[in-house]
Amino acid sequence: MILVENLYKSFGNAEVLKGISTSFEKGKTNLIIGQSGSGKTVFLKCLLGLFPYEKGIISYDGKIFSKLSEDQKRDLRAEIGMVFQGSALFDSMTIVENVMFPLKMFTKMSKSEMEDRADFVLKRVNLPDAHNKMPSEASGGMQKRVAIARAIVNNPKYLFCDEPNSGLDPKTAIVIDNLIQEITDEYQMVTVINSHDMNSVMEIGEKIVFLRHGIKEWQGSKDTIFKTDNKAVTDFVYSSNLFKKVRQMYLEENE
Repeated sequence: MILVENLYKSFGNAEVLKGISTSFEKGKTNLIIGQSGSGKTVFLKCLLGLFPYEKGIISYDGKIFSKLSEDQKRDLRAEIGMVFQGSALFDSMTIVENVMFPLKMFTKMSKSEMEDRADFVLKRVNLPDAHNKMPSEASGGMQKRVAIARAIVNNPKYLFCDEPNSGLDPKTAIVIDNLIQEITDEYQMVTVINSHDMNSVMEIGEKIVFLRHGIKEWQGSKDTIFKTDNKAVTDFVYSSNLFKKVRQMYLEENE
């Protein structure tokens, strides 16, 4: 579990995060949502240790991040997988070389052991024959799956995804959502997803944290979000006519 208590973060005189407290459990897809400028990207970077914060506590299974030594932080980072927005694959490396990169950074595996592990995770994300392709030869959906394979190759306890569906068509986005949810459950990871995709919220939002102006405005699940009377949440999530109709149908069926 990742536990966040009373987190504050500022840039100069601008207070971005204002006392956020929440938790993210293993085996669940935890989504952070909110409008641009709500603080969700800063929040994610604080969780990852990329931004220092003025006040509060972030702990990973009881380990308070700010109190760890540099060696302990390095060990913790070895337990974290990251799926970057845009995939962030190395253009000069083949797909299998991209996937093996974290193993070279954090393990003492032999080359054959790394190749076996990379082969296993590429098969797990349904890319059994893509090893020797270059990222430029892969579609957007394939690149996302490679990024997921790279994120899980080191068998992490924690998985972070920054807008994993950015730039994907709706059908491919659903495939990526389902894959993230499957591996989260399969490996019992703590998965935290920064997203603006309302389809993801409805499909895989087992826990949803809604930020507004740096404050945790609401938290719940894909089921309770249909029932909330929080106007800020409903204005954001049900901004389109389609989602308004879906919500109305749900409420009528569950009266």
